[in-house]
Amino acid sequence: MDKELLEQLDAMALFALVVEQRGFSAAARRLGIAKSAVSKKIGRLERSLGVRLLNRTTRSMSLTEAGRAVYERAAQSIALAEEARSQVVNLSQEPRGQLRVTASVAFGKICLVPLLPEFLAAHPDIRVQLTLLDRLVDLAEEGFDLAIRLTRSPPEGVVAKPLMPIDYVVCSTPNYLAGRRIETPRDLAGLNCLCYGYRDFGNEWIFLQAGRRETIRVEGNVAVNSSEAVRDLLLAGVGIGLVARYAVAEDLRRGRLVPLLTDWQPQGPFGQRAYALWLPQFHLPPKIRVFVDFLAARLG
Repeated sequence: MDKELLEQLDAMALFALVVEQRGFSAAARRLGIAKSAVSKKIGRLERSLGVRLLNRTTRSMSLTEAGRAVYERAAQSIALAEEARSQVVNLSQEPRGQLRVTASVAFGKICLVPLLPEFLAAHPDIRVQLTLLDRLVDLAEEGFDLAIRLTRSPPEGVVAKPLMPIDYVVCSTPNYLAGRRIETPRDLAGLNCLCYGYRDFGNEWIFLQAGRRETIRVEGNVAVNSSEAVRDLLLAGVGIGLVARYAVAEDLRRGRLVPLLTDWQPQGPFGQRAYALWLPQFHLPPKIRVFVDFLAARLG
């Protein structure tokens, strides 16, 4: 590894910090160096790469296409280096302090809250602040250490660790299904389907079976953006719903709800996996590391 490459790696780490801190001044304050030193180093990196990484004005800064590519790779490299460092350094550090975590309401109540007593007993110096929200959050802007999210693909600019697969089920009450035959996704046409009113998901339900993909446009008289609300409406006999299995597992077990189209694999609005997401950091706090490792072990 030659000197130029080492200097580029160092400059890329600084570049990633500039992006994460959203400016040269904040990055300089974080490192305790002059803003001019940061600017010069980023300028040398741009010249050595032969591309502009940042569009800069006196009031704003944005990534160029090349800058985004460099940042994503730099963030990944920093995360890998931090993981290796953490395995050695953090072994001797005691996890402590407040841990701010966010998750969706249903997933948090059903999957996370029952695990907290065991985690807190094992780590008495950690205080968990769990905020349950059925919306996306900005980790940096809102000050969260960690987000637990169901997603098809983790967003750019974060470190993601898969925690558990998410299975979805189409179901309804025995009373609603009485006298109705639902053998294929097409049989849902004309029935009252509870639509999930979230982003671009709602009236189109997707089913997979042995390489086949069936997209069905369903109709219903209510749309909500909460798995808990879908469950409540299902139990009230309003119609048929597509929901994460963890949200209705007990209802299915007790026969209050009946699964439909069990030969098919319904695709949910969020993706088939839950992830722990956090911002890339030069030093991952032990409180985050132990909580993520705990969740991966219990949920996986």
